[in-house]
Amino acid sequence: MTEDKSMAKEEKPAAANTVFSLENKLALITGGGSGIGFNIAQCMIAAGARVVITGRREHALQESVKALGESAMYVVNDVTELSTLNGLVEYIESSIGSIDILVNNAGINMKKPALEVSDEDFNKIIHTNLNAVFALTRACASRMIARKSGCILMISSMAAYYGIDRVVAYAASKSGVEGMVKVLASEFSKFNVRVNSIAPGFIETSMMRTAMNSDPDRMNRALGRTPMGKFGKPDDIGWAAVFLASEAAAYITGASLPVDGGNSIGF
Repeated sequence: MTEDKSMAKEEKPAAANTVFSLENKLALITGGGSGIGFNIAQCMIAAGARVVITGRREHALQESVKALGESAMYVVNDVTELSTLNGLVEYIESSIGSIDILVNNAGINMKKPALEVSDEDFNKIIHTNLNAVFALTRACASRMIARKSGCILMISSMAAYYGIDRVVAYAASKSGVEGMVKVLASEFSKFNVRVNSIAPGFIETSMMRTAMNSDPDRMNRALGRTPMGKFGKPDDIGWAAVFLASEAAAYITGASLPVDGGNSIGF
């Protein structure tokens, strides 16, 4: 039998420290001054990237950049001001560098029984978590498509996977994000621009600890349906973001990655 030479001469895999590296990449991370966004910034810097974090509070951003080190910069911006987002991207690209990675992390939540949610309440969540995400993605993607290179990451939620009481607007916004990921991945893939999402489970941030400590029953239910029996760490999200932004995930687009200890499949 004749050996297939094309199979025999397959290239060896690249070294792990190469394919998982973000060396020479610039990442824009919204809401990067605190919580999960800050940890994503830390992990991306550890993988070799430079990062620009944005948010509304300059003092908090300054303190975060000090903690992140010389590979971090900040720009004060409110993502809900849609008319500013093209200017934000233009400023970063002209003064710092081309944005290789966009992480749409900024978002808000609100807990109310559905019948108590006003139109104003609902629209505020949708505007921040969905409209602003699309507007900034559009501004970055137009430039990525022109360069035929780029990675866009959305931060989704378990609320997009199953029904959680009292978060109807938040769940609607994150379900919209999941749908957006699929459509944008389909449209952008031919330009070598990948679009994926990460759906965090119960992650030990200060906000989550406060919520859980005030509601022991909820904490027990969350742990009870998580097969790994523990809450996640912010770095678990950060390293997942590094993976999806790296060449190790070069053939992954349109995907939603639960980082949840199995919560989404637990019972």
